[in-house]
Amino acid sequence: MDESKENARGDALVDQLCYLGTTLRDRVRDALHIGVKRAMAVVCSGFSYDMEVVSHGFVTDISKTDAENEERLHALIDDTEVPGERLAKLFEPEVLPPETSSGAGDGGEDRADD
Repeated sequence: MDESKENARGDALVDQLCYLGTTLRDRVRDALHIGVKRAMAVVCSGFSYDMEVVSHGFVTDISKTDAENEERLHALIDDTEVPGERLAKLFEPEVLPPETSSGAGDGGEDRADD
């Protein structure tokens, strides 16, 4: 194969990888947006919060230092780990594509269902 054909083939492969990367990024972004919107709907369904305030993210305490607010944020994340995981599992069917049993990703061999 001459050099120009090799370069063209390499360019085509790069184009395919860029397309796959963009497609994957779009799917991850869509999944994130679905999850956040569903979580906000859960908050609205049983609690009285100003969703405009919630949509801006974590509320900091202006009387605290940045380090104290950061520590509070990490504590909140730790406290919500288990219930957050439970809530995320409820939305998995909406966000994740169905699992296939074709063996793709495991060397092409049929795998036994667990």
